[in-house]
Amino acid sequence: MATAFLDHPRPLAFAHRGGAAHAPENSWRAFEHSVGLGYRYLETDLQATADGVLLAFHDRTLTRVTGQQGRVSRLSHAEVSGALIEGTEPIPRLEDLLGAWPDVRFNLDVKDISAIAPLSAVLRRTNAWDRVCVCSFSASRLRATRRVLGRPVCMAASPWGTAVVGLGGPRGRRDWLGPGRARPGRRPSPRPLTEWLARTGVRCLQVPASIATPSFIGRAQALRLQVHVWTVNERPAMERLLDLGVDGIMTDETVALREVLTARSQWHPR
Repeated sequence: MATAFLDHPRPLAFAHRGGAAHAPENSWRAFEHSVGLGYRYLETDLQATADGVLLAFHDRTLTRVTGQQGRVSRLSHAEVSGALIEGTEPIPRLEDLLGAWPDVRFNLDVKDISAIAPLSAVLRRTNAWDRVCVCSFSASRLRATRRVLGRPVCMAASPWGTAVVGLGGPRGRRDWLGPGRARPGRRPSPRPLTEWLARTGVRCLQVPASIATPSFIGRAQALRLQVHVWTVNERPAMERLLDLGVDGIMTDETVALREVLTARSQWHPR
């Protein structure tokens, strides 16, 4: 079921990019550190190599975090494997991460259209459908992912879908994961919000802290949508958002979030 990913006591604690405050982002060392702390939810990003190997990697190019040149989608995995995050850490494959911790769940940000088909293949091989939530800043990538996967998984709304929920209803678009297209000669027909949610698999809204107002949180939760906030690294902000009733926090500062939640008797480790 698309809701199985979220079946855990709230608030959910997400290690953003594996917990990038304590080890290089999206590295094995970061993921291992967060899992060792008790994190059940790891957030990461998806890029695919030219030969279809799916990587936990944020940028389209290698330059920022490895110092090497080249766009990931235009390089083979053999070529990419020589690049090291911050000069020390190999770039993990998603399939290896899923296999390493069978009880851990992964929030997956699809960063490029080339990652969609490899994601479907990895989920089929690992049968990890209920252990992932798919998100993207691109509404078109989310629509394409939904088509290629061919079965329900938990999804977070795109910024377009989040805006629709925030505004409280449709504005004449047919597909609320993004600006839809009406059939030629026909006027776009809005659908009930609950029908859209059921059809798309959207189960949560993942937003920056500035969006998470009391009214927004209340509107989303009234629709049985969880609200996850990113990327929250300061303790006062964590406390404030938890007081507002958010359902999850994504952080680089995994030690700090664990301490805040523990003090509030809201830490629910794996």
